[in-house]
Amino acid sequence: MAEESVNGNSFQQFFEEASKDFEQTQRDLKEIDILIKQSAAEVERLAQRNAQATSYAKQLQTNFETLPREDIKDAYEALNDVQQRLFTMRGQLEKLQSDQRNLERLLKFQQQFLEIAEDVGALPVSSGKAPKRLGSDQSSVIRVIQTEELSRQSLVRRMHDGPASSLSNFILQAEICQRFFDVNPDRARTELNALKSVAASTFNDVKDFIFDLRPMMLDDLGAVPTLRRYVESFQEKNGISVPITVTGVERRLESHIEVTIFRGVQELLTNALAHAQATQIQVALDLAQEQVQASVEDNGSGFNVDETLNVNSNTIGLTSLRERIEMLGGQINIQSSLGQGTRVQFSIPIAAENF
Repeated sequence: MAEESVNGNSFQQFFEEASKDFEQTQRDLKEIDILIKQSAAEVERLAQRNAQATSYAKQLQTNFETLPREDIKDAYEALNDVQQRLFTMRGQLEKLQSDQRNLERLLKFQQQFLEIAEDVGALPVSSGKAPKRLGSDQSSVIRVIQTEELSRQSLVRRMHDGPASSLSNFILQAEICQRFFDVNPDRARTELNALKSVAASTFNDVKDFIFDLRPMMLDDLGAVPTLRRYVESFQEKNGISVPITVTGVERRLESHIEVTIFRGVQELLTNALAHAQATQIQVALDLAQEQVQASVEDNGSGFNVDETLNVNSNTIGLTSLRERIEMLGGQINIQSSLGQGTRVQFSIPIAAENF
């Protein structure tokens, strides 16, 4: 009996040490998350400066004969400096992200150990030492939030690399125009035409970003017209044919269902092109009496379904889509294999009053 007591005390001490290590790992993860955010912000700032410096250097190439050599030298030295700093910061960010992944794996192992110890009754639940287990609903919400944040980060990067960079270059181009107004009006007119062309292109980019964030016609007209318009735009921008077939009775559905349908098809089209390098994609939408069903099929590179849908995978786009659909009482079926393309089909039940 005394030996059992000693063993129990020893295990309890080990458990308490493991709990402390678990809490320390959580603190380390929070600290590294802050460092990653700071480094990512610095990388974005340097990337924007690099884009500006590169654009300015290109502008100088057309004016070598009129600009002082010192100005040209300073411009290229500034470009070299910002590129070196950007390279260094990107390396630091990648190292931090690697450390973060290792800590996340360690944290998961520690949590599993503590949960197993509690489950087998090694310590009373009332001890309060084991971390609270996340319920499936809470875990789903967390991943949905993570996906939304990743989408926002992607849009921020696109804004920095696209319109934000172009807008900053407008200032440089305007300054060049000012220089030529008095000495070379024809050249100034040419620069103004180029500036107008870039402004028109940037305006179209901004419209695309607005549509990606929240197409207004989704609220006004519903999922079917919005999907048709999105697929049409997708084809124009990417030079790929994407036929869309709609069957059933076209009608308005509840707002959250329409949003889920649109975002689901949007996610699948993006994956098919960006990750699978598909050259053929087909979209189908069926509005039946009791459910709405959507499918996206492509001839891309395919993937291992089990690995991608693993809850611990870093690729959470499809996982989050599955969870959104299941939270609405729907189902998703993913058929894919390496080199064989992908077919994703999901269905969501709808209320009788929508028919």
